[in-house]
Amino acid sequence: MVEVTGYVEHIVYRNEENGYTVFRLNSEDESVTCTGTFPYMNEGEMMELEGDFIVHSVYGEQLQVIKYEVKEAQDMVSMERYLGSGAIKGVGVALADRIVRKFKGDTFRIIEEEPERLAEVKGVSERKAREIAEQMMEKKEMRQGMMYMQQYGISLKLAAKIYEHYGKDVYRVLEENPYQVADHVSGVGFKTADEIAMKVGIHTNSDFRIRSGIFYALLQCVSEGGVYLEKDILLKRSGELLGVSIEDIEIYLSDLSMEKKVVLKEQNGILRVYPAHYYYMELQVARMLVDLHVEYKVSEEELEVQLEKMQKNTEFTLDERQSKAVMYAVKNGVFILTGGPGTGKTTTINAMIHYFQEAGLELRLAAPTGRAAKRMKEATGCEAQTIHRMLEVSGHLGGEEQRNGFGRNEDNPLEADVIIVDEMSMVDLALFHALLKAIVPGTRLILVGDGNQLPSVGAGNVLNDIIVAEKFPIVTLTKIFRQARESDIVVNAHRIQRGENWELTNDSRDFFFLKRTDVNVIIRVMLTLIQEKLPKYVEATPYDIQILTPMRKGLLGVERLNPILQEHLNPPNKQKREYEVADRIFREGDKVMQIKNNYQLEWEVTTKYGMAIDKGVGIFNGDMGIIKEIDTYSQILVLEFDEGRKVKYPFQSLDEIEHAYAITIHKAQGSEYPAILIPLLAGPKRLYNRNLLYTAITRARKCVAIIGEEATMWDMVNNSDEQKRNTSLEERIQEMQT
Repeated sequence: MVEVTGYVEHIVYRNEENGYTVFRLNSEDESVTCTGTFPYMNEGEMMELEGDFIVHSVYGEQLQVIKYEVKEAQDMVSMERYLGSGAIKGVGVALADRIVRKFKGDTFRIIEEEPERLAEVKGVSERKAREIAEQMMEKKEMRQGMMYMQQYGISLKLAAKIYEHYGKDVYRVLEENPYQVADHVSGVGFKTADEIAMKVGIHTNSDFRIRSGIFYALLQCVSEGGVYLEKDILLKRSGELLGVSIEDIEIYLSDLSMEKKVVLKEQNGILRVYPAHYYYMELQVARMLVDLHVEYKVSEEELEVQLEKMQKNTEFTLDERQSKAVMYAVKNGVFILTGGPGTGKTTTINAMIHYFQEAGLELRLAAPTGRAAKRMKEATGCEAQTIHRMLEVSGHLGGEEQRNGFGRNEDNPLEADVIIVDEMSMVDLALFHALLKAIVPGTRLILVGDGNQLPSVGAGNVLNDIIVAEKFPIVTLTKIFRQARESDIVVNAHRIQRGENWELTNDSRDFFFLKRTDVNVIIRVMLTLIQEKLPKYVEATPYDIQILTPMRKGLLGVERLNPILQEHLNPPNKQKREYEVADRIFREGDKVMQIKNNYQLEWEVTTKYGMAIDKGVGIFNGDMGIIKEIDTYSQILVLEFDEGRKVKYPFQSLDEIEHAYAITIHKAQGSEYPAILIPLLAGPKRLYNRNLLYTAITRARKCVAIIGEEATMWDMVNNSDEQKRNTSLEERIQEMQT
């Protein structure tokens, strides 16, 4: 056992989940590589270590730390190194030098006891002096808080989040009512809070445990796409979660209602329980839609003349329904255009755009995802943005349940006469709410989508609820145009939507069914198609060809397929750097997907010489990209998304991305690929339905290949049962207009 004292010169690697750290310690001008588990560590800190030297087969001699103690820096050199290490924001090497030269060995005492004196140093204002002192104290207190939370089995990453939220109050919160952590801190669920509570000694049938469990069970409906649960179902789920019999749930629901956490609403004799945030969001969306819906005084005769003139002077040829759609869009404040593939939605949108531009009106075009916006731009020739970018996401506010930070809102609305939103089936309640807040009455809102697609990944069923409410003008396009009829992708998508069966002959140019029943054979066939057959056929790279699977788990689920596909499509290579986190290996060249909305991530687009030509914030659930660089020294992963947007991910944020060689059909909404492959073996009936297959098929531009059991495909085609979402926007709209 040896003892070594020095300052942390550089953190080489750190696992934020368990605290395992590799770092270099500067001890008497000698650099020692050390390894061990540390709940909290900053570069520049003084450490007294005890451990044994071992020889690693690759990295050489290392000190394996068994015991350690964080020491206060005593000498001027150590103080200067700590202050200039970056641990204290706003203090660089030069300022650290000036501070220590001014106060010498008394520096840390001055900072803690007389911080105002820091203003005597050139470049330090009184405000900055206070900030430096506060940070020094926070670092010390945070280290103690992190150590304290270890006894409750909280991972270091979560401990840091909890401390960031509560600060010094963390001790009181965890000992009095740890369940509130699940309400306040992202990433802490009821089960984690429950484990802490058990260690603290809180009884299993305590009131705030039951209240917290009921609210947590209610919030699960949001992750399932709904906004409420019926009381009896909530009671059942809560009882199963808590493992106790809840005698009188009304008492607890009344308490939660008084705390303004839930809204109770009876419908047809059944009590519905809503998370309050979502109840009021639906209510506000209904009110804002009704406020937008005004009828414009337009002469139908004049409008018909203008449409005829437009068709003579342009390439547009509109059938009766398309003409009706353009007229409705001109005459109404809110209009919905729906229809399947090949039914002329794009032509109709282009006719609307032409009319409004000729009338001198200002248009904005938007879609939920970058890929959908790009397609919209290519189809119309007009600038189109993601809804997030159109709303000028600022990243200042976080949390999906909160009002996220958008530069455009009720105080700073969008400047437009007409807003057209495509792929509306993808738009969830929260995003639609944010959009409506930024639109003033007098603006026409045109919603375009396919009501037969799967509903949004996020909570809500916005497009279908608006359609079913029957309070706004709607045109549904049904005629498949001649050019579209030449595509079996389009023809078969409509057959699926109608529940028809047809003979699978494989004499098509763009729709193939390869009958296979063995899982390993299905995987080999997909690899052959991706690597050899399809790239040339559809004029695309293997990375452009997408595997869409119904499930996350199982023999053909994304969790099993992605490691296999990675091994074949992006195998290990000495030229490619890797980083392992949990049970995943990220490798340069990997195809990955963002799996949660992050309103703070900064991105930029650069020239090939590295000059920034565009920048912004926000990367969203479903965005796909390629890992361009892994820097293990700086602990940064560089990802490039669509349109050249590059993002730097700290290693501790890698739980926000996952491999995307195979993705679920749900995650493919709004995207389009040159070719898609669908592995298909029997699965759960509640999931394997017509909508799921229809959505998958319509994601392909040039080619669809289904590999699997024919019986499973026909079971899906014949299964029209959709997973019903507990939403009530339809009812809120109808209430507004009665």
